[in-house]
Amino acid sequence: MQFDDVILGRRSIRGYKPDPVPRALIEEILTLAMRAPSSMNTQPYHFHVVAGAALDAIRAGNTERMVAGVPQSREFRTGEAFAGPHRDRQIGVAKQLFAAMGIARDDKDARQDWVLRGFRQFDAPVCVIITYDRHLAGSDDTAFDCGAAATALVNAAWSRGLGAVINSQGIMQSPVVREHARIPDDQVIMKSIALGWPDDSFAANAVVSERRPVSEAAVFVGFED
Repeated sequence: MQFDDVILGRRSIRGYKPDPVPRALIEEILTLAMRAPSSMNTQPYHFHVVAGAALDAIRAGNTERMVAGVPQSREFRTGEAFAGPHRDRQIGVAKQLFAAMGIARDDKDARQDWVLRGFRQFDAPVCVIITYDRHLAGSDDTAFDCGAAATALVNAAWSRGLGAVINSQGIMQSPVVREHARIPDDQVIMKSIALGWPDDSFAANAVVSERRPVSEAAVFVGFED
């Protein structure tokens, strides 16, 4: 794929075929992702790639704890709830997804099932959990660099025909994730990325989230009009 085709064509994939993803292909994608820039070449990220029985155990544990009302224990801070235009955009993409899936506003069961899909890593055959060294937790550069690597990862996956979605729900029950993904205590769990072959019959996969125009997001100084 050409670079523009990857960037403009990529979508967040929330429905996957059960087909396994070869380890060699994942290693190829990670090699590309790790070319993302990082502050002074610190490369603070670690990738815990989980599949099979271990991933099934994470799905089950996440779901059971959330349904039972166990408080979330996400390790990477969330900050304040979204408000203003950020909340508007969050609601906007939710409306797009629910419309595509035919989920009515008053259909509580369908909405609950949709939420639980996130805790199951959207039933993808692979989950990549991104962590960073705990002694770097006070550095904003670390989170920025991990985000750059995550972005590069999902774009590299798309360029190889794989789908992905960056997901926070999948790591909200961190004790479950830490146990089954064998994540050591000196790592902070940051994000999870569902990964696999897109299921083209899954309606939400066709959703293209809206982006605001450059004129709204950028300020140019020192350019002639």
